[in-house]
Amino acid sequence: MEKITVDATIDNLQTVTDFATNYLEEHSCPMKVAMQIELVIEEIFVNIASYAYHPEIGPATFCLEFEENPAAVLMTFIDGGRPYNPLERIDPDTTLGIEERDEGGLGIFLVKKNVDEITYEYEDGKNILRMKKIF
Repeated sequence: MEKITVDATIDNLQTVTDFATNYLEEHSCPMKVAMQIELVIEEIFVNIASYAYHPEIGPATFCLEFEENPAAVLMTFIDGGRPYNPLERIDPDTTLGIEERDEGGLGIFLVKKNVDEITYEYEDGKNILRMKKIF
């Protein structure tokens, strides 16, 4: 498993994305899967940077691990910000027009659509979001 810990700020999004891109390339991850993972990383990291510690700044840890049979990428985000389970949010009604939908929630909906498994737990003062992408 590889991990990176950075301050949860928008400025560090590129650092986390570069870390993931390099890791995925080293493990010959298919381009389509890598692009889906990068979308997931961006959405989750931006949410942590924007809301977890606001208005303060705190650390965010991102872990990546490969699994075999079936081939998969395991991703984990850990932060010590306010407890927040994004999986409790109701998915937006995508059959409605944009003007008719409630604000927010589309990002986590996209994350759920781009991973095969997702779990959340709050343990020892930490938000822990785990995801699995099979390819």
